[in-house]
Amino acid sequence: MRAVVTVLALWLAGLGSAAQFGKLSFSFDLMAARYPEHGAAGIGLIVSIVGIVGLVFGTTAGLLVARVGPRRAIVAALALGAVVSALQTLPLPYAALILTRVLEGVSHLAIVVVGPTMIAGLAPPRHQGLAMTLWSSFFGVTYALLALIAPPLLAGGSVAALFLTHAVWMAALAVILALLLPRDPAAPPLPSIGGLVRQHGTIYASPRMAAPAMGFVFYTALYVALLTLLPPLLPEGQRALAAAGMPLLSIAVSLTLGVWGLRYISAVQMVQAGYGAGLVATLALWAGWDQPVLALVAAFALAGAMGIVQGASFASIPQLNDTAGDRARASGAVAQLGNVGTTTGTPLLALLIAQIGPAGVVVFALPLCAAGILLHWIQARRRQA
Repeated sequence: MRAVVTVLALWLAGLGSAAQFGKLSFSFDLMAARYPEHGAAGIGLIVSIVGIVGLVFGTTAGLLVARVGPRRAIVAALALGAVVSALQTLPLPYAALILTRVLEGVSHLAIVVVGPTMIAGLAPPRHQGLAMTLWSSFFGVTYALLALIAPPLLAGGSVAALFLTHAVWMAALAVILALLLPRDPAAPPLPSIGGLVRQHGTIYASPRMAAPAMGFVFYTALYVALLTLLPPLLPEGQRALAAAGMPLLSIAVSLTLGVWGLRYISAVQMVQAGYGAGLVATLALWAGWDQPVLALVAAFALAGAMGIVQGASFASIPQLNDTAGDRARASGAVAQLGNVGTTTGTPLLALLIAQIGPAGVVVFALPLCAAGILLHWIQARRRQA
C-alpha cells in the first residue's frame, strides 16, 4: 500500500512540474500586461525558458540525480519550485523574473528525471506498465485541470492566487515525499566536467539508455504541434471539440488501450504500433480533409495514437534499463530530447502550413511517425547484436 501511495505522490509531483509551464500559459495575457515593454516575444521567453533548461541540461540532470540521490533531488526540487512560485507573485523586474524561471527550469528538470526513475523502481513488474503510463499522463492531466481552475483564480486580474496555489502544492508534496521516500545512500563525489561530457556520449551511444529518448522526441514534436495547430485547420464548428477532445482522448487511450497492450507486447513494440497507427490516421486525415466528419475522426485517431506512444515510451525506460542509475540517465535523455521536440515541432509545422496549407500536417506527421518506427527498429537490432 505504501508503494501505491508513493507512486501517486510522485505523479502528483509531476502535475506540479507540468504546472510550471501551464501556470504561465494560462496567465499569458496578465503577464503581458505586467511587462508591456517586452512584447509577445519577451513573454514567450518567460514561458519557454523552463523547457530551454531541460533542452540544454536534460542528460546532465540524469547523471547528477544518479549520484546525488533521487530522494534528495526531488524534495529539493519541489521545495525550490514552491519558493520560486511564491516569489513570482511579487512585482519583480523582468530580469529577476527570468532568473526565477531558470531556477524553475532546474526544479522541473529534476522532477521529471526522478519521477519515472522512482516509479519504475517502486511498481511491481506486473503493474509497471500501468504505473509508467500513469506518469506519462501528467502533462495532459495538468492542462485539463488548469483549464478548470485557472480562470476563476485569475479572474481578479492578478496571478497571485494561481501562483500561490501552485507554491502550496509543491511545498506540500516536498513534505509528503520526504516522509514517504526511502533515504538515499551516501552521495558519491560528483563527476568532473570532462566526466559529464564523456558520460553524455556513453548514454547516447547505448541502445538501451538512448532508445526511449530517441523514440520520444518525435512524439513531443508531433503532439504539441498538432494540438496547437491542427484544430484551427478544421471546419469552424469542429475546432473547439477537437481542441478539447484531442488531449483528453490521448490520455484515455494511453491509460486503457496502451496499458492493455503492454501486457502482450514490449513497450518498444507498443511505441512502434502507436507510430504505425499515427501513419494510418495521418493518411486518413489527408484522404478525408474535405469531409468534415472523417477529418475530425482522423484527428482524434491521430491524438489517440500519440497517447499510445506517450505511455509506452516511459514504460520502455525500466524495460530496457535494469538499474536505477541507468533509468535516471535514460530519463534525463528523455527530458532533453523531449524538449528538443517541443521546441522545434510547432515552429516547423507552422512554417509548413504557411507554405503549403493543410497538406503541411501530412508532410510533417508522416516522416516523424516513420522515423519513430525506424529508430526503434535500429536500436533493437543493436541490442540484439
